[in-house]
Formats: sequence, C-alpha cells, structure tokens
Amino acid sequence: MTFDFQTSVFEKEQINLAGTTEYIVRGGRHLFDRLEKAFSGIKQIGVIGWGSQGPAQAQNLRDSLEHTGIKVSIGLRSGSASWSKAQEAGFSEHDGTLGPMQQVIEQSDLVLLLISDAAQVNHYQEVFDAMKPGATLGLSHGFLVGYLKERGEWFPDSINVVGVCPKGMGPSVRRLYLQGKEIGGAGINTSFAVEQDIDGRATDIALGWSIALGAPFTFMTSLEMEYRSDIFGERGILLGAVHGIVESLYRRFVANGSQKADAFRDSAESITGPISETISHRGIKALYEELDDQGKRRFEQAYSAAYDPAMELLHEVYEEVAYGNEIRSVVLAGRRLERFPMPKVDATDMWQVGKDVRARREDMPAAVHPVTAGIYVATMMAQIDVLCEHGHAYSEIVNESVIEAVDSLNPFMHARGVAYMVDNCSTTARLGARKWAPRFDYQLCQAAYPVLDGVFSGAGASASGHASSASSDTTPFQSFLNHPVHDAVSVLAELRPSVDISVD
Repeated sequence: MTFDFQTSVFEKEQINLAGTTEYIVRGGRHLFDRLEKAFSGIKQIGVIGWGSQGPAQAQNLRDSLEHTGIKVSIGLRSGSASWSKAQEAGFSEHDGTLGPMQQVIEQSDLVLLLISDAAQVNHYQEVFDAMKPGATLGLSHGFLVGYLKERGEWFPDSINVVGVCPKGMGPSVRRLYLQGKEIGGAGINTSFAVEQDIDGRATDIALGWSIALGAPFTFMTSLEMEYRSDIFGERGILLGAVHGIVESLYRRFVANGSQKADAFRDSAESITGPISETISHRGIKALYEELDDQGKRRFEQAYSAAYDPAMELLHEVYEEVAYGNEIRSVVLAGRRLERFPMPKVDATDMWQVGKDVRARREDMPAAVHPVTAGIYVATMMAQIDVLCEHGHAYSEIVNESVIEAVDSLNPFMHARGVAYMVDNCSTTARLGARKWAPRFDYQLCQAAYPVLDGVFSGAGASASGHASSASSDTTPFQSFLNHPVHDAVSVLAELRPSVDISVD
C-alpha cells in the first residue's frame, strides 16, 4: 500500500525503505511559526480526556501555540478526578482553558478525542452530536474506526476526521518535547491519517497537530492500518511479548542454576539495557554480528527455536485484532473494570529481585545474553513478518515493532520495572499486555525451550521427532540475516529522536 499526500504548508520528503517509497514531513521548532496557517480557521483546540495522552498533548500544544492566539482547552466530565490534575498543569475555568466535556466540544474547532477507547465507544454519539459543522475530529488511535466499521456506522459527513498517533506513551511525548527545548530534534515520531476531508484542510491540520506535539518526523498511514498495527504491537513485542519473554527466561535461568540476581540481569536487564541500546543505535542485526563465535551459535539456536512458536502466536494476535475480537474484548473489559480493577503486573518474584538489581546496576551492569537476544529478536522479527504479510508500510512496521520498543517503552521498564512501563500506557494497551503476556510465556515454555534444551544437550529427535526437526531448521535464521527490514531500520534510525529519552 502506498501513501501519498499534498500539503500547502509544510515540505514533504520522499524516503525509500526496503524497495518501497514513502513520504514524510520533517518537524522542528523552526516550523512553529507555520502553525497558524496549518490551523487556518481554528480558534480553539479542545483536548478531551486526561489519561495517558491527554496531559502530554495538551501541554505540548499549549506551549507550541503560545503566541498564536489559538486556545487549548481541556474538556472533562463534571466531577472528574482529573479536574484538579488539569488545574495543577495550568488549565483553568477562569480563562476558559478547562471546562465540562460537552461544552468544550461544542466550542472547539478541533476536537482531540483522547479519552480511553472504551469511553469513546460509550460516548462517540454524544461527541458527534456536540461538534459543530466544519469542525475537525482528531484521534490518536484508530480504535473507534474499527468499532464503527464493525457496527456498519461512520462519522458524520459534516466534519473532518484525522489521526495523529505518537509512537510512544503519553509521558514519553511530554518528556521528549521538554528535552527538545534544549536539543533540536527531540520528540516522539508520529503517524498521521486523513480519514475524512470535507474542505481540503484536513491534511494540513493533521500535520500541524503533529509538528506542534514536537514530532521530529511524521509518516502517513490510515486509521485502520494504525489500529491494527498498534493494538497488535502492544500485545506483541512492545508490551505483552516482552513481558512474557522475560518472565519465562528468568524462571528458566533460575531452574538451570543461576542466582536470582544473575537471572534478572540475563533476562530483563539484558533486554532493556544493552540489547535495546544496540538495536536503537546500530540495528537489529548488530546484536548478532557483535557476539563472539560461541555467542553467535547460541543466538542462532535460540532464534531458530523461538521464531516459529512466536510466529504462530503472533498470527493469532493479528487475526484477533483484524476481525474485531480484541476491540470487543476491550469494550467488555471496560464494563468490568469498576468491579474488577486491573492488578499490578509486577507481583512475581523476579520483579522484587529486580528492585535490588536496579539499585546495584552501576556495580554489576548487564551484558547481551545471546539466548535472551535470540529469543527477543526472533519474536520481534516474527512480528515484523506478520505485519509485512498484511501489507503495512515499512515506516509503520519499524516504528511499531522496533523503534517504539527500544526507544520509548523498554527504557521505562529499565528505569522502574514492568508495571511502570505497562501502566503508563492506555487502558487498551494495559489490558492487552495482561491478556497476552501469559500466552507468550506459555508458548515459549511449551514450544521453544524444549527444542532449545535438545540443542544444548545434543539430544536427538524425541519420539515425535519435534526437537530434532525444529532444532535443525535454520531457514528462519537465514531469512533474518538477509531480511529487507534491516535496510528500512538503517534509514529510519536516522529519523529517530536526537536524544535518548530521560525517564529517571
């Protein structure tokens, strides 16, 4: 699928990713003086909600539009627990920058609907009814598009509908924006989409929104492709899979005789530290190339054992998303959450051990563990291959499978543990991580590690022949070495934020 667009305000650039052509817009604070033109006809931007994305986007927009006369106003339910938090961030009823949700929607020319996905499903008709004709609805996730399509419904034909989707959680959007005040190019990359354009302004509005958030680079997608890759990615390598991987590896290392602290370093710390740093700065294949000969053999064995089990499960995840089952699951869970709140996801032994390991990190840093690297990269590459099979653009594939993982999410787990990473994300992401992490844990323990044990012990085929046939199949690994995604990663690595996110 090829995405192209026209803009009268910003310059687009062509990039070539693994033999495909895409177009981007390069951001920067020097473009803030074009925002009034991009937001032509917009006097008020209403940011609806104060969850993961709301605080970051509202504050970034307010800062970027400070001298334009365009007002950024927060819309919340009356009596919302977030009301005082918005006030602490400097939004006020007195100056019209904070008010009841319905009122803010009615008064705004651009409505950014950043309430939870389940809440959007429950209130979208109220939002549509309140919007004035000619206004623009902005979404940072395509969840509502998927829900409406399932129901055979659509947006009112009197409004523009656009998407700007940051490739990271809300706190990352804000922190990198603030870092960008000192270092040019800091920020979170975004994808943008134009779902409905009634007056020819939608593309420039979307691009203006993205640049005002501080995005160094903006890529084009559609909201359907975005929600598929985003919901899938959260359940995959971004949150669910990485959690399942480290839990299973920690228990495996302890069972094989490692001290608990060493097991934590070789599993979670290895991924969130040197593995993520290597991928971020030198690419996925560099993990393998920088190992010694023994490390290369162990990486290859782990990769070959894990790729097919990961691919099988990731195909299931994608189908659950594409056919609407995950959307329905989130909607149903939203109705249960008041009675059954989500528990924390760091109650197991390894995360208690991890607190002490993090406290002593400077004295005992983690290294790249070749088995951990092989398992992690096999799962990442399986996710990439699933997205390739379903026609996603390489910019989206790399952002949702690589860049967001190593540059935005893993640093949060590195700083304070898995719960801090998962629970700074949206409700949809938090639900998905909790649902699928145990499945990845189980899949690896049942289908990958027995094969790996057979390889390490030199055992032959089991009664079923499974271990022998799987352990001798190096086809997935050879495909990894020659995969076109490495070219795309090298190009997109040049478009990553200019600084590493500060999460401490």
